[in-house]
Amino acid sequence: MRTFTAIVERCPSTGQYVGHVPALPGAHTHADTLDQLHHNLVEVVTLVLEDQDPQPETEFVGTHTVHV
Repeated sequence: MRTFTAIVERCPSTGQYVGHVPALPGAHTHADTLDQLHHNLVEVVTLVLEDQDPQPETEFVGTHTVHV
């Protein structure tokens, strides 16, 4: 089993959740709920890995808040 980090954001205009896996180009999806987004992310990552065996291009480190 491989583990990947997904970045999740919420689109203010549609209200949908948008997720992408920075380490896997092409691994992105959206959904109305976080549960559905998780399901969609598992599906898209599985499809990307079936199509190819990419080596992660990045490693998730964390988030950083900038106050301006």
